[in-house]
Amino acid sequence: MKSVNRHQAFENETEIETDFKEKMTYTDYLSLDTLLSSQHRLSNHHDEMLFIIVHHVSELWMKLILHEVHAARENIRTNQLGASFKKLARVAQIQEQLKSVWDVLSTLTPSEYMEFRDKLGNASGFQSYQNRLIEFAFGYKTEYVLKIYENDPERHSALIEAYEAASLYDVSIQALAGSGIPVDKEVLNRDMRITHQSNESVKQAWMIVYQNVNQYWELYELAEKLVDIEDLFQQWRFRHMKTVERIIGFKKGTGGSGGVSYLKKVLDQYFFPELWELRTELS
Repeated sequence: MKSVNRHQAFENETEIETDFKEKMTYTDYLSLDTLLSSQHRLSNHHDEMLFIIVHHVSELWMKLILHEVHAARENIRTNQLGASFKKLARVAQIQEQLKSVWDVLSTLTPSEYMEFRDKLGNASGFQSYQNRLIEFAFGYKTEYVLKIYENDPERHSALIEAYEAASLYDVSIQALAGSGIPVDKEVLNRDMRITHQSNESVKQAWMIVYQNVNQYWELYELAEKLVDIEDLFQQWRFRHMKTVERIIGFKKGTGGSGGVSYLKKVLDQYFFPELWELRTELS
């Protein structure tokens, strides 16, 4: 019996080996040759590899955030709130991973970074167009960002499309109104290219949801998912700011940004202001 089992196992291994020869492999499916050959150091310094990979990983996570947020936004727009919750919960988990990459990068000391910083030229995380697409998707619209990519038609076009589109919060406010809760028409019909500013009717609409949780359970869940996302985004910004301060202090960023001073300023930005304001007034 043992001999038969060994023979069967050998046949199974042979079949698997044949399948991999004739069909797609793990390396093929993930394009690992392309992925793992994309880290090109411009210096001979050991720690430049850390710097590159941390940013590559961050951009991959951002790509997945955009994938999930766009799908969730469409779910909300078509009144499928339940379907959006898993996607938004996944975004929050991705944000936890993004936040953790700063812990890895913070192992880079100021002396080590200075060994290769000049090789970056004007390259800066400030220029991350996916980060800007995420900000646009959440509702923070800034026209000056478009100018950064005027000489890059493909990315410029993608940014304009996101700039003009309804944000995740816009469709959430529309869902509020769609449930019969009154929201000012000027908010519902506003220019989507302008960052949403706190509105009393929106705050009162969310207040109704929080005071009648059972009646508006899905809207309540949606609101809390949005708060999760904003909370984690701000935590990511804070870790970014502290990591930069730890490594370069208050020097200007390589792309000409204010560095830490700029990162501190954006900590005061809110995507979903009414969801935070109502907490003070809720009783």
